[in-house]
Amino acid sequence: MSTSKHLNAEAAGLSRRGFLQTGAAAGGALLVGFVLPGCATSPTSSTSPVATAMANSWVRVGADNSITILCARSEMGQGVYTSMPMLIAEELDVDLAQVKIEMAPAGEPYINGMLGGQLTGGSTSVKDAYDKLRVAGAQARAVLVQAAAQRWQVNAASCSTKDAFVMGPAGQKASYGELATAASQLVPPQAPKLKPASEFRYVGKPMARFDTPAKVDGSAEFGIDASLPGMKIAALAQCPAQGGKLVGFDDAKAKAMPGVRGIYAISSGVAVVADTYWQARQALNAVSIRWDESAVAGVSSTALAAELRAAVDKPGANFAKKGDVDAALRGAAKRLDAMYEVPFKPHVTMEPMNFTADVRADSCLLYGPTQFQQLAQGAAAQVLNMKPEQVKVRTTFLGGGFGRRVDVDFVVQAVEISKAAGVPVKLIWSREDDMTHDFYRPMGCHKLSGGLDAAGRPVALKFASAGPSVTKRLFGAFVKDGIDPFMLEAAPTPYEIPNQQGTVVIHDVPVPIGYWRSVSHNVNIFANESFVDEMANAAGQDPVAFRRAMLKDPRYLRVLNLATEKAGWGRPPAGRTQGVALMEGYGSYIAVVSEISVSGNEVRVHRVVVAADLGSMVNPNIVHQQVESSVVFGMSAVLYDSLTIEGGRVQQTNFHNYRVPRMNEVPKIETHLIADGQPPGGIGEPVTAMMGPSIANAIFAATGKRLRSLPLRLA
Repeated sequence: MSTSKHLNAEAAGLSRRGFLQTGAAAGGALLVGFVLPGCATSPTSSTSPVATAMANSWVRVGADNSITILCARSEMGQGVYTSMPMLIAEELDVDLAQVKIEMAPAGEPYINGMLGGQLTGGSTSVKDAYDKLRVAGAQARAVLVQAAAQRWQVNAASCSTKDAFVMGPAGQKASYGELATAASQLVPPQAPKLKPASEFRYVGKPMARFDTPAKVDGSAEFGIDASLPGMKIAALAQCPAQGGKLVGFDDAKAKAMPGVRGIYAISSGVAVVADTYWQARQALNAVSIRWDESAVAGVSSTALAAELRAAVDKPGANFAKKGDVDAALRGAAKRLDAMYEVPFKPHVTMEPMNFTADVRADSCLLYGPTQFQQLAQGAAAQVLNMKPEQVKVRTTFLGGGFGRRVDVDFVVQAVEISKAAGVPVKLIWSREDDMTHDFYRPMGCHKLSGGLDAAGRPVALKFASAGPSVTKRLFGAFVKDGIDPFMLEAAPTPYEIPNQQGTVVIHDVPVPIGYWRSVSHNVNIFANESFVDEMANAAGQDPVAFRRAMLKDPRYLRVLNLATEKAGWGRPPAGRTQGVALMEGYGSYIAVVSEISVSGNEVRVHRVVVAADLGSMVNPNIVHQQVESSVVFGMSAVLYDSLTIEGGRVQQTNFHNYRVPRMNEVPKIETHLIADGQPPGGIGEPVTAMMGPSIANAIFAATGKRLRSLPLRLA
């Protein structure tokens, strides 16, 4: 399925009307739109004769009975290009194989209700869409049936649907395409009847991904593939030390090089625009640039880690409190104290940052890979002094996101360069640009104290953390009373311990930070689940039995029991040890058992067993893929290189000095799913967080060494 189809529909303008429902013929196609309950606005197109009223999803019915569904979340490998259409098609009652899919434009109706913006992240895509898109499909089906019933003068309840046709009680039959014009004049029911799970044709069933064929045959369009008439290519030099400033540059030599069309100073550096990327990059290397790095010359990751170790002892904002933890620690038969640390981490998406912009006198087209269409649109409008509706957004496939493409620095750069050059420009970063100018996973420090009674039962747990806040930078209004809720994920434990307290200190650092796959789950759960293992060891108890005794929630118990049963807990092959970790994240309950061996100072992960209860699933195939992806991504953060800074400069520049797992290092991964009919949880991120503690706990079982900082190093 060619993704060039995604880009046919440009972003619609916005209207403040509360409810608009229309349809019109346009080039032989009809666009049928539906406003979902709870949505107050509707998009209308200022460039097309077709007006739409659609929130969170679009259903386009062609006169030839073609069905086009718009996917309102960015596809970055997590499968939304398949799961979103499945939800609509299920209730619309169309043959999924015949559905065409396009990426939705930027627009208020496509806002993620769980995040408050048109944003793909937080493992929320299915959670947010599960009811909304089913309702959208059911609304479309309801008015198509009603239109048929009116045509045949029968009761709508006597009609049925299948594969984009409505059938009447006397054998009548009409295609959705035949009925679309009449249906578009009807008001859809606000609360249409939805199918029970027992009647699902697609949802909950393993389905092949719709994006795979195009990615295999090369027709899939990623940002780096974008092309516009008259487009030029740009390469950009940014200060080697983030926070440095441009002083000046000499471009005389570069200007004379083949293919060079212009050299420009923009807000973040010096850009060369040329006919090809190679020409732009070679010319950029010939530009003599002077930077002022004095303001950040003293910044180092070593010094910042020391700052956080001091900050974690300061009074913090309380986010959890039960009982009197200090008194319980004083009275404990045995007390434990430990400090856990995590470093900065880059996102290292396989497709480096890139974006295409076409700036005109009164409009701008943004074209490329973004997780946050609304922010990209708003940032470009601000730079250009335009209204947001003057900026159109076309979203391509993303060659990895992991939170990096929530930020829009590279989008703004493309806009500035296109404006300066006066032509459409595709900006392409090198891998070195990508590594050294990321918004990194925040560094963090965690201090934990625990108390056991004489029988080895836990009586107290104290958790304190210190680190910078991504949310403070991006969405400051969410940070209140010293608490960033996105720093506290998985910080409160699920365990029944009578006295608990959690505090957090927001400590700013002069290093750009951003959301990273699993956000604060990955830093907090490393500390919490490793420390619970420390408490189990101090109590002389098996780590699984120790956890099981503290759990009351049956969903936690089910995944813990399933993972340990399938892993053969306590009976690993000779020469191997096991580690366990448990967490709820994004509405999903996860238990992981990692099986490892240690040879000298080398740790090898042989097998990872995952049990997941994520409630209602749309596509189990994608769930398995996301678990496997998360295991490998998490392993990379746990066992391989970290990112270090000296003199304000990032020291790692490419995969030669920043290790990631090779194919021969990927373990056997087993995923066991529990489908319990609960509301859907997210699965794109939580397993990533589990790899740290499960591997660290297995290393302790093998060596007796408790490793409390990432990456895990035995020497």
